[in-house]
Amino acid sequence: MPKKSTNMSGLQCLATENIWFDKHRYDEAEKHFYEGANGPSTQQQSSSHAGGDHELVSRMKSLELENQTLHKVVEEMRAALQKLESRVVVLEKTPASAAVPCAKAAPVQAAPVKQVNGDDDEDDDDIDLFGSDEDDEETARLKQERVDAYAAKKAKKPTLIAKSSILLDVKPWDDETDMAKLEECVRSVQMDGLLWGASKLVPVGYGIKKLQINCVVEDDKVGTDILEEEITKFEDFVQSVDVAAFNKI
Repeated sequence: MPKKSTNMSGLQCLATENIWFDKHRYDEAEKHFYEGANGPSTQQQSSSHAGGDHELVSRMKSLELENQTLHKVVEEMRAALQKLESRVVVLEKTPASAAVPCAKAAPVQAAPVKQVNGDDDEDDDDIDLFGSDEDDEETARLKQERVDAYAAKKAKKPTLIAKSSILLDVKPWDDETDMAKLEECVRSVQMDGLLWGASKLVPVGYGIKKLQINCVVEDDKVGTDILEEEITKFEDFVQSVDVAAFNKI
């Protein structure tokens, strides 16, 4: 009985040991480890070298094509430059050769010399270079006539007179003031450039009324200061004068 139990334990140990069954996994792991430590394999290196060589060859071919194109451009530029140089040489030689036949074909004729005689001197003496006093007088007379005609035309044209419309407030002393007499006194103020207009009585308060009167004045002749001064001279009726409105016409 004890011998049988020993054999069974050995089989159980062999069944639990699986390193030989997974040997290919360990071999693959070992291979990857050494490749990582020593670099890629020779096949990968050869493939990478082949790819680099192919790229280098393609770049060299492109450079050769560019070089050939540049050579063609340089040759064309050289040919164009030679043509230009030849044309410049021809143009430089052409004027000198063409000038000679032109000079022979059309000789310059000398202008005839006019003989100076004594009669010509006398004719020159008769010419007055600075004009005469009679011409100056005629010019001044014409100028004066034009100035006079312009002045007369301007004088006939009516000038625009600046006028203004003024509305005055004339206030009495109290409610017992005769407003009709007050208006009569105001309208008695007469001067050149003054024209009285419509008027009305406007209530102020406490039974007192003020006279509101309109007038048209010429700005150059009549001013508001003169009007106020003349109206306030009637001290028995007028307390004060104010300008209620002032408009240009």
